[in-house]
Amino acid sequence: MDEERALYIVRAGEAGAIERVLRDYSDKHRATFKFESTDEDKRKKLCEGIFKVLVKDIPTTCQVSCLEVLRILSRDKKVLVPVTTKENMQILLRLAKLNESDDSLEKVSEFPVIVESLKCLCNIVFNSQMAQQLSLELNLAAKLCNLLRKCKDRKFISDIKCFDLRLLFLLSLLHTDIRSQLRYDLQGLALLTQILESAFSIKWTDEYESAIDRNGPPLSPQETDCAIEALKALFNVTVDSWKAHKESDSHQFRVMAAVLRHCLLIVGPTEDKTEELHSNAVNLLSNVPVSCLDVLICPLTHEETAQEATTLDELPNDKTAEKETVLKNNTMVYNGMNMEAIHVLLNFMEKRIDKGSSYREGLTPVLSLLTECSRAHRNIRKFLKDQVLPPLRDVTNRPEVGSTVRNKLVRLMTHVDLGVKQIAAEFLFVLCKERVDSLLKYTGYGNAAGLLAARGLLAGGRGDNWYSEDEDTDTEEYKNAKPKEELLKPMGLKPDGTITPLEEALNQYSVIEETSSDTD
Repeated sequence: MDEERALYIVRAGEAGAIERVLRDYSDKHRATFKFESTDEDKRKKLCEGIFKVLVKDIPTTCQVSCLEVLRILSRDKKVLVPVTTKENMQILLRLAKLNESDDSLEKVSEFPVIVESLKCLCNIVFNSQMAQQLSLELNLAAKLCNLLRKCKDRKFISDIKCFDLRLLFLLSLLHTDIRSQLRYDLQGLALLTQILESAFSIKWTDEYESAIDRNGPPLSPQETDCAIEALKALFNVTVDSWKAHKESDSHQFRVMAAVLRHCLLIVGPTEDKTEELHSNAVNLLSNVPVSCLDVLICPLTHEETAQEATTLDELPNDKTAEKETVLKNNTMVYNGMNMEAIHVLLNFMEKRIDKGSSYREGLTPVLSLLTECSRAHRNIRKFLKDQVLPPLRDVTNRPEVGSTVRNKLVRLMTHVDLGVKQIAAEFLFVLCKERVDSLLKYTGYGNAAGLLAARGLLAGGRGDNWYSEDEDTDTEEYKNAKPKEELLKPMGLKPDGTITPLEEALNQYSVIEETSSDTD
């Protein structure tokens, strides 16, 4: 009955009556996402009738009511089949100010129409393959980038930016060709990075360093939503960048990484929004070439250096480990470098571990990021080693028992999910400079056996990557307990069937193979 009444008024009524009946329909079905199949034909005709109204000269308020109902109806994929035409798409593009002839966004009264048109386009593109094809034909991605440039430095139009970015994200998600177009033809990498700079109100103090106002207010809900949509769109645009990128792109990637560092050091309006913001930043950082991630850490300013010296002098002499990472105002420092962003990533990782679920989607991206950062950047690895694997003092409990980050990661080394346990083990292995003896010291042989077997390192040794030769000093507690570790060691069978340490057994088999090859 709702569709019948609305359709009758839309076909025959004047603008005021149409606005009222559609507003009533919208209020009633605002939360409707599943529709009765018996009224499907009526909904199709109502969509067609609304498009015919939208081409007329009607008041802005009536346009908004039409678009609100169209947005609700566009949640039904079946309804969209007959109404998704090039002509109807062009009507929405015109209302969304996506035509190239529209030079500016001066009329504030038109903003609600633009936003509702963009919302309709989001639903239609997401639910209709025909609309996705028409988007390519109408060059929608280029039009969206043009609208973003008009919005870039404007205030009070966050909703327009947000839904423009969401539509850009959907297009780049659904079409790999659009990713390439955005990256290379439309300069999407620079444009979307600038959108983030604007959302975060970044003030640069150096080429890749921004000022952080630690006493400033949290990011507004509107700017947080814009930033999240921009991060998601950038992820699609850069999804293959870590595999290969031009040297000329390095500067742009470093700028983006510096913006993401800033993102990690600010908070959103709520704890959940902050986590969502940081989660999308982590995903995007995973696409940045690892050589460009050096900007996540930066040298201390003169003021911070002086403050560090004062703080270190206040510590007792026996607190050497803590001295390397302490600074007032919660700034983490290692070897004269500001490690705040890396510390945020480490805390983010631990929170994801503590959640205890969705490890593959929620935990592996940040673990992979920290692993690659540690492998490529010495200061990051040493800082993380200091935080995750500090000098071993508790030698009475098993490595997986306890509540430290090390204990939590060691428990993951035997997780049922193969991908999760592999990346957890890899992270710890890299922190140990891929030295088997160091890994066993912190994790125990049983927990490390899976990784060592996969690497062919059950008999000891080290991985393929080169690391600096700085020493891993042992605590007195560990030195005293070390001889007792001989109670558990890998064993193997000798050719005569007797048990012997694995390394000796492998050596004996090697001798037999050499002898056999000589007799041939």
